[in-house]
Amino acid sequence: MTLSLSHFPVLTLYLLFFGIIAQAATVTYDFNITWVLTNPDGAFEKPTIGINGQWPLPHITANVGDRLVVHVTNHLGNQSTSLHFHGLYQNGTPEMDGAVGASQCAIPPGSSFTYDFKVRSIRFGNNNLYRVMCGYTDGAQIKQPGTYWYHSHNNGQYPDGLRGALIVHDPDSPYKDQYDEEIVLTLSDWYHDQMPPLIARFMRYSNPTGAEPVPDAALMNDTQNLKVAVQPGKTYLFRIINMAAFAAQYFWFEGHSMRIVEVDGIYTEPAEADLIYITAAQRYSLLVTAKNDIGSNFAFVGSMDQDLFDTVPKTLNPNVTGWLLYNEAKPFPLPALLDRFDPFDDFSLVPVDGMELLEHVDHSIDLTVKMDILGDGANYAFFNDVTYVLPKVPTLYTALSTGVSATNAAVYGVNTHAFVLQRDETVQIILNNNDPGKHPFHLHGHAFQVVSRSEEEAGAYNGTGSLHMPKIPMRRDVVLVRPNGNVVLRFKADNPDKSPLKFRSNQWHVDSGLVLTMVESPIDLQKSTKLTADHVRVCKELGLPTEGNAAGNTIDFLDLTGANKPPAPLPAGFTPKGIVALVFSTLSAFLGIAVIAWYGIGVLGPSGLASANDYVDAAGDKN
Repeated sequence: MTLSLSHFPVLTLYLLFFGIIAQAATVTYDFNITWVLTNPDGAFEKPTIGINGQWPLPHITANVGDRLVVHVTNHLGNQSTSLHFHGLYQNGTPEMDGAVGASQCAIPPGSSFTYDFKVRSIRFGNNNLYRVMCGYTDGAQIKQPGTYWYHSHNNGQYPDGLRGALIVHDPDSPYKDQYDEEIVLTLSDWYHDQMPPLIARFMRYSNPTGAEPVPDAALMNDTQNLKVAVQPGKTYLFRIINMAAFAAQYFWFEGHSMRIVEVDGIYTEPAEADLIYITAAQRYSLLVTAKNDIGSNFAFVGSMDQDLFDTVPKTLNPNVTGWLLYNEAKPFPLPALLDRFDPFDDFSLVPVDGMELLEHVDHSIDLTVKMDILGDGANYAFFNDVTYVLPKVPTLYTALSTGVSATNAAVYGVNTHAFVLQRDETVQIILNNNDPGKHPFHLHGHAFQVVSRSEEEAGAYNGTGSLHMPKIPMRRDVVLVRPNGNVVLRFKADNPDKSPLKFRSNQWHVDSGLVLTMVESPIDLQKSTKLTADHVRVCKELGLPTEGNAAGNTIDFLDLTGANKPPAPLPAGFTPKGIVALVFSTLSAFLGIAVIAWYGIGVLGPSGLASANDYVDAAGDKN
């Protein structure tokens, strides 16, 4: 048979596709999730969530195109769990995303669940590479290499230890010939108390300002005083992952410059930096070249951003230090103090693939972030006056079981704050931060273009940023929005097999409701996705439904009677200041009663009565 030249592109794609399949491997992990005792900062021993009796946790590693199978068994005894593979798009396998309430029920104690998916991605760019796996025939499968992490996605659990690095290696990396060795370096904040009591105290009427718990320490690779051996003249790829619940960190190497070459799985043109700012859940890959002599060792530092903390305890050391080890016999100097932090602006990064600005917007979503108090006196987080509440039926299950009604956002419930996206729409998110705090935001299932970002105190987006949008915008899956500022994001809704999408903030604000849901092309989703037996079984073990709308109604999908709801709003006339005054007045009253009871044990003379009155007055003055 004679082939014309017009057949060669098809043949090339055919060979490429089957070549990828032939080279792909199945990488399997067996994870028994258990409690272990740890003391990573040397100050306090606490029960920590480990895997196979160990902590720190093992890295998950795979190559692009591999099939990844993770068997999870929950041996915690007193907590349910799940695993989310942060940053992986889960093309074709939305049921493997691991987000409890969105794509699965939690794994109860004594039960198990298998995550099984391929490490691949789908993206559109100006290089005319398109997908073939989901019914498209005009292009080639694209790989998803990069720096990721895995963690529990249930009840704010991961800061208690259930988080680790996930690295997808790329034999075709544009930087494969520019370094000799790679080093994974995780950053994190660390709490001595466990998350359940911390969350309970955070979400109480006694914390009406919503002050987030301040970490007790910062860690590198889940320890402190880390030493990393390097050899003169060699170049190292450092994969930096911030696995924190809350704290962003400033990060730098003393005496060495860094070249940024990847953020959140997106290769970038090399960018020189002396210091970076890495929010919770962000990742950077940095090329660092060692010096040519071994006369000194050099510190590298992570410094928690104390602007995030309402109060800074006097005992807190916000820094964690490691050293590039050139010579064991030489001292390990303390890092120099910085007068100020001046980090690299990631907005200026340029993706290697040259994907141009998505100019025509089909669907724009305007969001305003705020914090406010509800009727129980606790401080909640809101997008557009809606605080997120987990539905009774995971949102993915609702999308799969409600037929044509799945295109109606109402079936997902009021407090999932759902938006239904059409296939291949260009979606724009305008995010206005009406809060004096810095907030990172993460989107499941996509890397977004960051097309505009304001400085602090700029107020709501007014459209002027559209005049200066970059031709090739930076892309990533976690972005920082500055205090009382705004950011504009764009992405292509080209992943119907990854739905629902969650848009969320740091862990404390997830706990207080700063989450929304995007359901992408649900009719296509119904055609391509089927739940595994594990999904149905773990829900049954928890007594939870697997079909119907957010309330579990399988007859009338618009009837949300019985759906989970947040507390009622504050009564009319109550203000946040009034709540604060009420709380502290109540506390003062309890102090007064305690003093009266104490003095009532014995005979109270005139001097004792005066002392008691002074004590109560002093307590009241603290208001």
